[in-house]
Amino acid sequence: MPPLPRRTDLVAFGLALLVIAATALAGAALNRAGAPLHADAAPLFGFWHPHLGPGTPLAVALAAAVIAWGPALSARLPWRGLLAASYGAALAWTVSLALVDGWRAGITERLTDWTEYLHDVPRVHDIGLMIEEFTQHVLAGQPGSWTVHVSGHPPGALLVYTWLDRLGLGGGTWASVVTLLIGALAAVAVPVTVKALHDEQAARAVVPFVVLFPGAVWMGVSADGLFTGVTATGLALLALRRTPLALLGGMLLGFALFLSYGLTLIAVIAVAVTGRAWRSLLVAAAGALLVVGAFAAAGFWWLDGYHLVVQRYHQGEFAQRPYAYWVFGNLGALLLTAGPLTIAALGRARLAALPVLVLAAGLAVLLADLSGLSKAEVERIWLPFAVWFAVAGALLPAASRRWWLAAQAVTALGVEHVIATSW
Repeated sequence: MPPLPRRTDLVAFGLALLVIAATALAGAALNRAGAPLHADAAPLFGFWHPHLGPGTPLAVALAAAVIAWGPALSARLPWRGLLAASYGAALAWTVSLALVDGWRAGITERLTDWTEYLHDVPRVHDIGLMIEEFTQHVLAGQPGSWTVHVSGHPPGALLVYTWLDRLGLGGGTWASVVTLLIGALAAVAVPVTVKALHDEQAARAVVPFVVLFPGAVWMGVSADGLFTGVTATGLALLALRRTPLALLGGMLLGFALFLSYGLTLIAVIAVAVTGRAWRSLLVAAAGALLVVGAFAAAGFWWLDGYHLVVQRYHQGEFAQRPYAYWVFGNLGALLLTAGPLTIAALGRARLAALPVLVLAAGLAVLLADLSGLSKAEVERIWLPFAVWFAVAGALLPAASRRWWLAAQAVTALGVEHVIATSW
């Protein structure tokens, strides 16, 4: 049995539990009072539903295995083998959590709801025309309005699922499978970034934490999981600081701008990743501008879409959610997505390059939180930022890492088995 965590770690863990409990209790009180939180399980979007499922034994066994053997295997596996193992284990963790709700409800039907992108894929007969006329269908209350998720995002996500359909991979099963496969790339991209910015030892320490990422509850299956894989891969390519890879990374991050408007804040992490490597940053910016230019040439101007989506947001009832609660409640949701490890990391600065990544992710979510456009549902919306808090695993004393891995795993298992999440 590993030694007990240090007092500072226990204090951090207690503080994380306090924030989660406070946001949950306040949310329950406001829901009982009839406040328009539109989240029965605030600070999470979902409702209370204690349950077990076919994925339960798989998820528990996998968590136990990673806690018991993950740190040792991470230290001795060959680097490329470790990355392959990280990808496979993260994918298995995500799928096992999704299977708690069963194959159909947990995976194949997740992206087939009327609010989701697949609902509007059959409407796209001409991809070029869809992009050109996309903004005409953003606002609600008019004939031909896009469904909820399509109207709330740029055309990139609809484009991805339309491409899959054109390739013969249509329907909920293929959409979910591809989303899961791309999302799991984050389990490779994060340690690759850490190795590039610091060293291999730190990167190896991060692997078990990115595998047992609590946000896997929402990675399987939501389109934001796909967004996470795309952005993490783009940032990893920037971290390698080679001109061709920086260009490709910039293009991926540029495409991310057309997956979700909120992903503009990935620029904060991109600056942290490139540091003083101004050439890589400029090359990446050029790559991103190529993508922006391509969409503009096709007829979609990002700023027009953004202004319309703000109007669309205020047309819906979710805009009535009280900012005074959610500016605090979102932080509780973040601690359930990134895990209690988040607070433990913020006070540590032993590895100079790594706190910068954690702080950059923290700054990105703080800006999103204060904007007032992220009121609830951030457990999935902030996945591309939350996954970078796994870097904090390298900041912990080796003796306490298994305790923190257990805390991360219990967080995910608790949420998955107690709450029926809506994503």
